[in-house]
Amino acid sequence: MDGVTPIDWPTRDLLAHRVDATPQRTALVDVATDESWSYREFDDRVDAVASTLEATGLGRGDRLGVLMDTRPAFAVVCFAALRLGVTVVPLNVRETEPELVSKADRTTLTALVCERDTEAVALDVADAADASCYSVDDPDADRTQPVSIAPKREQSVDPVDVTRDTEAVIMFTSGTSGEPKGVRLTIGNLVASATASAFRLGVDPDDRWLCCLPMYHMGGLAPVLRSTLYGTTVVVQRAFDAESTARVIDARAVTGVSLVPTMVTRLLEAGWQPPESLRSVLLGGAPASSELLERCRERSVPVYPTYGMTETASQIATATPEETQQYPGTVGQPLAFTDVSVVDDDGSPVESGERGELVVSGPTVTPGYLESDHTTAAFTDRGLRTGDIGHRDQDGYLWISNRRSDRIVTGGENVDPGEVIEALCTHSRVEAAAVVGLPDEEWGERVAAVVVFDSSPNTGDSNAGATNGASETADDGLAVASLLAHCDGRLAGFKQPKTVAVTDALPRTASGTVDRDAVRALLSERGVDVSELR
Repeated sequence: MDGVTPIDWPTRDLLAHRVDATPQRTALVDVATDESWSYREFDDRVDAVASTLEATGLGRGDRLGVLMDTRPAFAVVCFAALRLGVTVVPLNVRETEPELVSKADRTTLTALVCERDTEAVALDVADAADASCYSVDDPDADRTQPVSIAPKREQSVDPVDVTRDTEAVIMFTSGTSGEPKGVRLTIGNLVASATASAFRLGVDPDDRWLCCLPMYHMGGLAPVLRSTLYGTTVVVQRAFDAESTARVIDARAVTGVSLVPTMVTRLLEAGWQPPESLRSVLLGGAPASSELLERCRERSVPVYPTYGMTETASQIATATPEETQQYPGTVGQPLAFTDVSVVDDDGSPVESGERGELVVSGPTVTPGYLESDHTTAAFTDRGLRTGDIGHRDQDGYLWISNRRSDRIVTGGENVDPGEVIEALCTHSRVEAAAVVGLPDEEWGERVAAVVVFDSSPNTGDSNAGATNGASETADDGLAVASLLAHCDGRLAGFKQPKTVAVTDALPRTASGTVDRDAVRALLSERGVDVSELR
């Protein structure tokens, strides 16, 4: 005999595998209702929804839009779709109707599932896309079909066979530079990402991961998928709020949570002290400042800064709390199975310590985008071009500077905004900064910066400004002049900011990344020509 033929795993949706293994374990806790489900109860609800969708003709190869905020029903609908071989397309409930219609058209949705608060816009989107519309709540309109998540034992659906290459999710990028791209993620991508994350963060059978990020983003959906693979519990809080989230982490014995930096800042400002149960805070969505990481160390917050993309089903590299102190500014080493190259403009690898574009390959990387031209432009023989500029040291630790598309070309010279931000943030008064290029008649572009100064001067620092640098007073000019002097010798002349604005906080998108359009608008409104300050 030649032995047993190896089976390509998984062969069914992840919940179907999990309920066969540990049906009695707690799958989900809903903070809003204080209700909890075992994996068997979770599976029964998924069967009920899958039965309803299947009865109306939804099946393998179709795509199902989900226009819902974070709640347990979102997770039920996702697994019901996967059970049928239907691709899940999470849609941002905060987007406008034209934006949603565009995404529905691009993904050729067969149907759309909504909730009470999104039913009206969902109907319009479904009509425009010639798709059916369902609601997990009692519908207001006759055209909306109800789909109940209440378990019905007599209803069951045989999970379709899947392979690693089966398309599971289409998730859209944030669109901070250009139109959002539709990212196709397979079952294999999701499983590889969850496995690699487990190797870095660790998994305990009694883990409880808090999901308080929007489930239509990868940061909110990933905990649900991963917890199901691990057989651990996901705690669902329908929206982040500093005070209530702090209580939930404590009262629910949460061991892990995914947050963006602004959320952690709000928790700290609310006086939060992490409980002993909390083992990891996965910090993504935007770079974490050195000041925030230091505050986390002072409060014993176990933060794991991470660098990831929708295109890699979340994490690419993640730093441990110890590494953030030993290697300031690093996002850590690449996760298991993930290969990262740093290349120059010609695609050739650069030496350790040199800046270049990061290229990623491995089983977490998407097979491509919705549109083939985006796929062709993004992939090389080394893997996926991330569009991010950074460098790595000899031990593989990564530092991210900025997006390649954010590069400023002034007088024929290339300027990476990340390098300018690094120099600005070494000033003792600077808490945060954003750097963009502005049109310039003489040089093509000029370097422009928005800075956030701390609220009180450090009189012991000769470079510090006079008073509150976050208010629009004459003292701002003193602080900015001090900052410009600080940059002399740290940045070449063409890299130094030519326009500067001061603000209380950097404008950010919902996912926590710097809103570059808002930065430019702020500079247009408040920017000062630095030649007036020298």
